[in-house]
Amino acid sequence: MSGSTTAILELPREEGPAAAQTRSLLIVDDDEGPRKTLSIIFKDHYDVLTAKDGASALAIANARRVDAAIVDIRMPGLSGIETLAGLKKIDPGIEVVILTAYETLETARNSLRMGACDYLTKPFELPTMRAAVARAMERRFVSDRVADGHRELEELRRTVYDFKVGEQTAKAKGEIYASVIHDINGPMTVISGFIDIVNNNLAGSEGVEGVQLEELKNHLAQITRQVDACIDISRRYLDFFRERRERSAVVRVNQALQDLVDLLRVHPAAKGNKVALEKLDVDASIAINGTDFIQCLLNLAINGLQCIDRPHAVTIVVRRMEKPLDVGDIPDLPGDRLINVSGLKGEEPLIAVAVSDDGDGIPDEVAGQLFESYVTTKSEGKGTGLGLAIVQRFVREAGGAIRLESKRGLGTTFTLLFPEFKAQGQG
Repeated sequence: MSGSTTAILELPREEGPAAAQTRSLLIVDDDEGPRKTLSIIFKDHYDVLTAKDGASALAIANARRVDAAIVDIRMPGLSGIETLAGLKKIDPGIEVVILTAYETLETARNSLRMGACDYLTKPFELPTMRAAVARAMERRFVSDRVADGHRELEELRRTVYDFKVGEQTAKAKGEIYASVIHDINGPMTVISGFIDIVNNNLAGSEGVEGVQLEELKNHLAQITRQVDACIDISRRYLDFFRERRERSAVVRVNQALQDLVDLLRVHPAAKGNKVALEKLDVDASIAINGTDFIQCLLNLAINGLQCIDRPHAVTIVVRRMEKPLDVGDIPDLPGDRLINVSGLKGEEPLIAVAVSDDGDGIPDEVAGQLFESYVTTKSEGKGTGLGLAIVQRFVREAGGAIRLESKRGLGTTFTLLFPEFKAQGQG
């Protein structure tokens, strides 16, 4: 096996998400000076729209999509608060920054109560205004992704509900329901963790900028990634119900491990425990859907983190196996067994990803049934018994195998074995 590099949980994060399309910014002010100034500031970054009063602003929002708006509080006709309420009625997702020359506590309360994401005083500082609009656009981006996720999940719910099965497949239908819930629960737990972090960072803060703004953008990026994971999971099950062929996919192993660490950082199961990671010196690819691969590792890591109540360690190690695997060398015992060996071509270079814990190990009488649905070693309320069955299905579909090694008092290791993917023309 080749060498590896070692890292601990605190790893660098990716930058926040970039907008998938040009975002629109509506500037509403009865004073032509601020309208022109703000238009010049943001014209190279957004599709800038302007309105001289609230009625004109609502007409624009009715006619086309508006992502965010800067609204002056005092205007003839509709006030800024009334304009804010009107915009939210047209599209609740529009993020509004209130601009006022007469800041009062009551003004701030009214603005936030009506759904404003920020409020600034005149004259404003350019960096402060840029930061406020950037936050508004980030919030709009995330709300769009969440809305996409809700639509996908609603479509999935309707499809599952309408999925016709005979009496003989009633049990399979129940397992499909449970699998959907189980698969989506992981990303949703992570989303909840990041939302808590964002809320804690914003609590009592008058403004967010500099390092704190970058951290907020990173947290929003992670929320977006997990919403995308939920969408991907729902689409996978929709493809299954519609009998579509599985989309071919390839994932980079080290990148997936980095994503896994980002997820575990905020997962409640990691609290008080140690998670260590060893990646490949030279990254490799395997032929599996990226969301499925991360779901496999997340299930195994969370199982390891929840195996005992006292603080302990979970280690994730990836190796490249250069020599052919001789399956005859692996005993077929409850505490040391190879699952799905028939689907694995042992002569190919293999990527082995081992997830180990130093818990109490798995009893032999349970180990032999561990990959069956609804079999679990966790305490009541902590497990559904579906995680390992789902891992086995994903690994089998990718042409891989699983090795289970467990000794009472010494811990457990699950090793996922995959053929290394080589593009045409690669050696």
